[in-house]
Amino acid sequence: MAAGADDDKLLPRRSPRFLQLSPIPNVPLRKPDEGTVRGSCLRRSPRIQALLVPESADVRLVASIETEGKGCRKKIRENGASDESFREQRREMTTEKQMQVPPSGTTSLAGGDSAEVNSYSTGLSNSCDEQPSKKFKISSAESDEKFSENNRSFLSGKKKIGHNTDPMFIGNPIPDDEAQERWRWRYEMKNGKSNRKRVSLDADDDEDRIVWNVECHYAQAEIDGCTINLGDCVYIKGEEEKHHIGRILEFFKTTDGENYLRVQWFYRAEDTVMKQEAAFHDERRLFYSTVMNDNPIDCIISKVSVTQISPKLDLETKSLPQSNFYFDMEYCVDYSTFRTLPTDVCSDNSFKSFSSSNFYKEVSPTTPPFSVNNPCFGTYKEELKLLDLYSGCGGMSTGLCLGAKASCIDLVTKWAVDNDVSACESLRLNHPDVHVRNEAAYDFLLLLKEWEKLCKLYVVDNLEKTYPSRSETTEAVGNNASPAKDDDTSDDLEDDGTSDELEDDDSYDELEDDADTSAELEVSGLVDICYGDPCNTGNRGLKFKVHWKGYSERHDTWEPIEGLSNCQECIQKFVRNGFKSKILPLRGDVDVICGGPPCQGISGYNRHRNVCSPLDDERNRQIVVFMDIVEYLKPKFVLMENVVDILKLDKASLGRYALSRLVHMKFQARLGIIAAGCYGLPQFRLRVFLWGAHPSEKLPQFPLPTHDVIIRYWPPPEFERNTVAYDYGQPRQLEDALVLRDAISDLPPVANDEAREKMTYEKPSETDFQRYIRSSKYDMTGSALDGATRIMNLLYDHRPYPLSEDDYIRVCLIPKRKGANFRDLPGVIVGTDNVVQRDPTQEKQLLPSGKPLVPDYVFTYKQGKSKRPFSRLWWDETVPTVVTSFYCHSQATLHPEQDRVLTVREWARLQGFPDYYRFCGTIRERYCQIGNAVAVPVARALGYTMGMAYQKHSGNEPLMILPPKFPLSTNMQLAKSFSQNTDD
Repeated sequence: MAAGADDDKLLPRRSPRFLQLSPIPNVPLRKPDEGTVRGSCLRRSPRIQALLVPESADVRLVASIETEGKGCRKKIRENGASDESFREQRREMTTEKQMQVPPSGTTSLAGGDSAEVNSYSTGLSNSCDEQPSKKFKISSAESDEKFSENNRSFLSGKKKIGHNTDPMFIGNPIPDDEAQERWRWRYEMKNGKSNRKRVSLDADDDEDRIVWNVECHYAQAEIDGCTINLGDCVYIKGEEEKHHIGRILEFFKTTDGENYLRVQWFYRAEDTVMKQEAAFHDERRLFYSTVMNDNPIDCIISKVSVTQISPKLDLETKSLPQSNFYFDMEYCVDYSTFRTLPTDVCSDNSFKSFSSSNFYKEVSPTTPPFSVNNPCFGTYKEELKLLDLYSGCGGMSTGLCLGAKASCIDLVTKWAVDNDVSACESLRLNHPDVHVRNEAAYDFLLLLKEWEKLCKLYVVDNLEKTYPSRSETTEAVGNNASPAKDDDTSDDLEDDGTSDELEDDDSYDELEDDADTSAELEVSGLVDICYGDPCNTGNRGLKFKVHWKGYSERHDTWEPIEGLSNCQECIQKFVRNGFKSKILPLRGDVDVICGGPPCQGISGYNRHRNVCSPLDDERNRQIVVFMDIVEYLKPKFVLMENVVDILKLDKASLGRYALSRLVHMKFQARLGIIAAGCYGLPQFRLRVFLWGAHPSEKLPQFPLPTHDVIIRYWPPPEFERNTVAYDYGQPRQLEDALVLRDAISDLPPVANDEAREKMTYEKPSETDFQRYIRSSKYDMTGSALDGATRIMNLLYDHRPYPLSEDDYIRVCLIPKRKGANFRDLPGVIVGTDNVVQRDPTQEKQLLPSGKPLVPDYVFTYKQGKSKRPFSRLWWDETVPTVVTSFYCHSQATLHPEQDRVLTVREWARLQGFPDYYRFCGTIRERYCQIGNAVAVPVARALGYTMGMAYQKHSGNEPLMILPPKFPLSTNMQLAKSFSQNTDD
């Protein structure tokens, strides 16, 4: 309802939905390149209602990103990867539906005859002497203004809701001693014994004010002839078309003779952070919350039935209760958390409803704001299997496995998928036991579905069946059987990660001649499987890689399954062996899925991105595919990483969509924004991480920072409270921020044209970071091998991308001092407006090639105001983000004291890759792999929190303190530290 549209309508005060954002003037802030976590926390306290708005011209925070892209409507096209049922449901649920208000006589709270009626427990303390803490949600300034106006109209004594009879309390008041015991905090506030600040009763603009002048409490009220008890759920008039839903905690009369109730609110899906991306959710599904406030009794419309059900991934619609609404999760604004409700008794096939007689007491959290946990380090308690989607070179899965092992959980990467050949080669080189697949994620999903059918046919339903022994042949027809030169070259590169020179091999012609002569080739065996069109023939489908009898591996070809109808025994053998060795996961095989769906379509580095409808860009559809794979495999845990722009563009539709898909699948979810520098890296790198957890698992926490960090830019204002950081005034012990010297000062000098793949270190490590990053793989993982095996003396990938001759001359002229860049070259002047131009008094200097010494593009890049071209990094600085390119034309990539860009190894150290981790491909491809990777220390910290959650060692709060010295301690060192703490 629009503000002021109808002054006769009664509106409640709802604290969880609206929060005025008022800037704090004259707040000293560091500049973006000088601020630190220690000096200016990234996340404000949930109890501070004002948003801290920096006044820097370079960093602007607005009230809400809901006002961005106004008029842009997201058009979601269904991807073929989505299950048909999901697509159909999404189409049906997208249309606007209005929930009909049941008659006021609706009194049933039970979920049908079979529903189990019990008192509901949140697993939190029911202490009555503490007021529950309030949680707030940032909304648009427009919504805030609308709500404030409606709220003032409501509190100013306008006409109430048109009930047939005046609402009233019935029965005798609850005895004073019983009421003061149940709601002690309210009576203490009335008597002035509480430390809480009392808000003036005429403060009509304070939607969260506590009505403290209580006279007595009641157990029942009557609304239009319907009796409503404490603990009942009711419709309450809302400011929008749909009514709010809440549970009654208190009925009380004030000393002024006014009748009030205290309401504990439920959220509809669209009321949560999911907003418009919750259109395909069941409209009957609600989310429990601990948010509550006081409202006049007149705002009640009618009673409504709300049932708690046990969370279950595959819950069928016919199994849902017959009540008006149901809920199975709690929603908390902080870190956009959806989690399973702690319950005392909850079986998969039973429902639990509210009991009207057991809900007098409010609930209040008793857990601390964060927890610190140290595992009992020793032998691994259990092995979990991980699937790494969009794996790249493996940074995310490597870090997760390292962190999980530190928590005594043996997380092992079993499968990895990426469509980049060189990245797959790098992952395979460092993790030889992983089944690495070089293919698109969508094709991988289709392959999984076909593989399940094959396993059912040849393994489950056919264990005793064998096929008659016969000569297995297939006709050599066209391109299907004869390996074409160009296609087969592509196959070898994609499947094996090798670069065998096949196009000039005469044996291809020999094989084709043989095929023409005999008309058929004999199948020796099947060596691989895929779904798609690896030979670019235009025919997509299930394919087997065939090894032909009498020919070498280089002649293996991809054949459609339809052409292998005479090779049933080979297919059976391949499927059975593959099933046994788990070359592909089946549903139930995967415990953890992680991945960072490609973000090229939304990255801030993409100047041509689709701002209004990002899901229309095929490059952004991978988020849909990622969630489809999660829905198909149903793992225990999910971790998705992406750029912060998914929370900026199109009212954060991509981020909301990802969160909405998880919650729709009944996964628990939690969203956080993490700065890599907070975990011991000399770069800022802000990224979004989305946790998902099976309903029966503990939802993993986010790790609190261990290091101070130099702030380079700010998170989106609406999601500012999702930033993982300490609250203001919260005690913390942070290590100093790491800078470039800490990471790379020990590396030997190399020239611009360095070509060696490996070399010696030449000098010992100089910092804790360098000692840690030089550790061997065995020390990192905690494996107990002999000391000689753990020694590592060689340094790999310490070579830069060679500059062109012209750029090398320019770089040699850049002074070796802090802040040096192209502006230090001769013939450049800087105006008062910080815009550079050529010095008209000097003749343009030319290079031997005839090109100008100072290239023309530096005068137009960023309107001539940028200092990035040919800029030197310095020892006491950090980089904003390690990107996928190394170009010195538009970013600071020059070594402080050497005339070259940073090497591949230096780039890798800034991302936290251990020195033992090697990379494949061209130099350009190696830089790209590193820039696309998740920072290893961040993934390691998240792996630790996931391991603790799996063992049920973590709390319900969203944040966890890591063990001391965690980022720069190997697992072997952590093991010794934990052992010493245990002995002490």
